[in-house]
Amino acid sequence: MSGRFLALYFDFGDTLIDQATEVKDESFTTLQAELIPGAAELLRELKRRGYRLGLVSNGPVGSIPNVLGACGLYQLFDVLAVSQGLGVDKPDARIFRYALDHMGISESEYDRTIMIGNDLAADVAGANTVGMISVWLDWAPRHRKTPTSEAEIPHHTIVEPLALLSLLEELERGL
Repeated sequence: MSGRFLALYFDFGDTLIDQATEVKDESFTTLQAELIPGAAELLRELKRRGYRLGLVSNGPVGSIPNVLGACGLYQLFDVLAVSQGLGVDKPDARIFRYALDHMGISESEYDRTIMIGNDLAADVAGANTVGMISVWLDWAPRHRKTPTSEAEIPHHTIVEPLALLSLLEELERGL
């Protein structure tokens, strides 16, 4: 398995979906939203290439099947770690460990996994703290753009989802 990442994990809001387009109900569950340009193509291509995909997200459990199910993407994920269902929010290490454990990834292999997210505090710091490779998607204008601690400094930055494909190829040459 050398030369290949064991799993890729994604945040949901402003990583796969455009939060500005969300329609929510009274419990703040997202009923519908538009995908970020390139997100669907990215997920389908990663799955076609044989990657195991996970979702690590803060928010209501129902948002994920509502949006990703409607787009035909829900079934592409091997594990869903959603804060409402687990009772813990990112950047808490327990939500990341849940996702990693449910794919059978041992702690010694966390550095062979990638977390892709838009939030420096929740996604990048959370992934960095447990030893994952962090990829910051600097796409949305709604989030802070400057790290406030060493833990918030991403290993890599992309500005649109499909850029992950070339980054993966580059990184896997070095594995």
